Amino acid sequence: MEGLTSSEIAGFGVGALLVCATIAAQRVDGFIASSQRTSLGMCKKCGDLRIVACSQCKGVGSVRKGGLFTFGMLDDIYESLGAETKTSNLVPCTNCRSKGRLLCPECSKVR
Repeated sequence: MEGLTSSEIAGFGVGALLVCATIAAQRVDGFIASSQRTSLGMCKKCGDLRIVACSQCKGVGSVRKGGLFTFGMLDDIYESLGAETKTSNLVPCTNCRSKGRLLCPECSKVR
């Protein structure tokens, strides 16, 4: 680490903060949305829609072959850039029966 200037070290620090903020953004957004729904008297989880996206397939209705532990980072990047999804690697989600959504666990308890 010899030869690093204070500007380079500060740059590494800022980069680390940006990476942490990017990772935490989804959780922070979920927390804020939940608190807003609560203050409006709605269900915290679904906002009175009574359905939530399946946690296994993320609301798509299909998952990749091999289960949760497959490493398809390149496929994810290509899909996020707009490439076609490879349907040969997809199987129906067993958690939601290929619907992509489930009944809200909070609303179904009360009603």
